[in-house]
Amino acid sequence: MIGNPLRDRGALLFVFLVSFMAVDAVIAEFTGTKIFSLEKTLGIDPIYFNLWGMKLSLDLTAGVVFWPLVFVITDLINEYFGRRGVRIASFFTALLIGYAFLSVNVALNLEPSEFWMLERLNDGTVINREEAFHAVFKQSGWIMIGSITAFLIGQLLDALSFYWIKTKTGERMLWLRATGSTAISQLVDSFVVIYIAFGIGADWSMVHVIAVATLNYIYKLVAAIAVTPLIYIAHWIIELYLGRNLACRLKTAALRMS
Repeated sequence: MIGNPLRDRGALLFVFLVSFMAVDAVIAEFTGTKIFSLEKTLGIDPIYFNLWGMKLSLDLTAGVVFWPLVFVITDLINEYFGRRGVRIASFFTALLIGYAFLSVNVALNLEPSEFWMLERLNDGTVINREEAFHAVFKQSGWIMIGSITAFLIGQLLDALSFYWIKTKTGERMLWLRATGSTAISQLVDSFVVIYIAFGIGADWSMVHVIAVATLNYIYKLVAAIAVTPLIYIAHWIIELYLGRNLACRLKTAALRMS
């Protein structure tokens, strides 16, 4: 007799986590076209410093605000559904990121309606909505390739390192396997995405690639540490939802399937 998956709390949890990861990753990709000043956002003057010979400040893509939640969800999937669960979630998310890029490019190539394209403000300023739409959503093919490639490599490394740390520590030190796996995976992710998107796609020098990738990695590492309490809170909520017995069975099965 086939059971009802809608009554299976483990299955529903997996669907929720994968869906949340996919949506958050797509949001991060498309908000990443905005560059913001971290210092000004925090209400302080810009800080300029030299890194690998490049003069930089804390200007980051808006997408990095949302990526830490992907780290949290990845670790939760790894905890309850193992490396296989992370692989399924990662390929599903990468597929949807690719679909989102493709869909937006279709929209970009549609001919705009004349009445929609231009808007005149009260002060007489004329805004070209078509140009604004392109400025916000258009991304190069190299950025798309770099984003998806780096995401998949990072996720698979995260799953592998999380599993290795858990086999050494057991149920203890959740913070170590969560932060440690992110530290390892994002080291590779940060350099791969910048190198493909800008080293190859925009002909940046290797020094420029290394400097920007290092800055991005430092931010992601700090963010991973900062969201550690969220992982403990999420674990507590999930344990309440699943119940102790089901949660233990899922975690035991996750280790066997990894």
